[in-house]
Amino acid sequence: MNSVDTNASRPELRRGIGRIGFFALAFGSMIGVGWVTAMGTWLNAAGPMGAVIGFAAGGLLMLAIGLCYAELCAMLPVAGGEVAYAYMAFGTGKSFLVGWFLAFGYLSVSAFEAISVGRVLSQLVPGLDVWPVYVIGGETVFGSHLLLAAVTTGAITWINYRGVSGAARLQTLLTVGFVTVTLVFIGAGLGGGASANTEPWFTGEGTPGILAGIAAVFVTAPFWFVGFDTIPQGAEEAQQSVSPRALAMMILLSIIGATLFYCALIWSVARTGPWQTIAAADMPTAAAFRTSMGSPLLADLVLVAALLGLLTSWNGFFLAGSRVLFALGRGHIAPPVLGSTHARFGTPAAAVVVTGVLTAAGACLGRGAMVAFIDVGSFCIALAFLGVTFSLARLRRDRPNMVRPYRLPLGRIVPICAGLGAALILGVMIVPGSGAALVWPLEWGLLLAVVVLGGVAWMMGSRGRQTLDENERAHRILGEFAER
Repeated sequence: MNSVDTNASRPELRRGIGRIGFFALAFGSMIGVGWVTAMGTWLNAAGPMGAVIGFAAGGLLMLAIGLCYAELCAMLPVAGGEVAYAYMAFGTGKSFLVGWFLAFGYLSVSAFEAISVGRVLSQLVPGLDVWPVYVIGGETVFGSHLLLAAVTTGAITWINYRGVSGAARLQTLLTVGFVTVTLVFIGAGLGGGASANTEPWFTGEGTPGILAGIAAVFVTAPFWFVGFDTIPQGAEEAQQSVSPRALAMMILLSIIGATLFYCALIWSVARTGPWQTIAAADMPTAAAFRTSMGSPLLADLVLVAALLGLLTSWNGFFLAGSRVLFALGRGHIAPPVLGSTHARFGTPAAAVVVTGVLTAAGACLGRGAMVAFIDVGSFCIALAFLGVTFSLARLRRDRPNMVRPYRLPLGRIVPICAGLGAALILGVMIVPGSGAALVWPLEWGLLLAVVVLGGVAWMMGSRGRQTLDENERAHRILGEFAER
């Protein structure tokens, strides 16, 4: 790969993301397309009010975790975010563990979006479900959907390969378009719907049943809210005018904005018609406006917004996932080739290509794997979040004098609450019969594959790890902050 610079002592990324670009990166990554494809799952699990409470609780947990990120990101604005935090706090092994699971969490979202593109477009363009190839999880995988996934994955890979400025501009334009369109149909649902359609507010029998439904929505919060942490991944590529404190503020504002969006949307959809009927539809959010409100135009607007949200989420997580792999490679924790930069574009070229290949491979699993990607991705992301809370606590103890442009309030309490929340999610996902446990064989098999591949990547990186002493590794991962 002649165009890749592998000789620099510390491969550098080119700067090109501004404040608006960072907010668009985070918010656009969080909203995604799940609110169209998974709305029925949320309503059936918890009912309208239960789903709103589940998302509000999830938003509060993410805000607590986001506060931890805000302090760490402002303190260590380097590519790879969590990789750097865990390395400074715990060393190479823990850094790889956090980075690997986080990378899969990002890649699972990227694959989810690659699968979703065919599903959304088939609603806008009838007759797109052609060339059945095979069946996974009871769902037919169509050749037309695989072709769409391959083409769009290739386009996003190319944009990210060519430079971060172009990826950031695309993200901003798509996010502005998404917000503009969604305000129209959310307002229509809230203003034109009826409160009676939201009854019953909860599913389940009695308090235990209601709480179980809310918990089923709450534990998936890491998957639906993940995205604010794309800011730390791109922090090293911030324009000179973007201060570390501004990065912290963008993290918190994006979480608040996404929480309000999810809660308003769920209630808006539930008001359009009897929610039990809406939840049974293939694309509940679009069906709510097409059948219940009798507006094909609003339904098409929902699908247009879904396509925009899909692309913003996909682009954001693609960028973030490639930066995590780049950070692992640059520090010779994973195979060093992942840490190389393009001599002309200043992008993590090899990591971008690997991210594109893995995304395309994940898309081949089709609709039958979508829930598995959600659940296993949530588990991996929650594990990474737990690592971040541990990293913050350790760095506050061991490096109290480091410059912190943003210091979170209640510095001892917030990390504990955030860590307990992440641990709770992990606990209920591995305890059989909890109502939110991973399902055998697909979900446990996918998680096992992640662990095995992680072991392979660790072994493949062993030779590279031996080529650096810890001083050089710290310099490569932390840059100027290695000496502080």
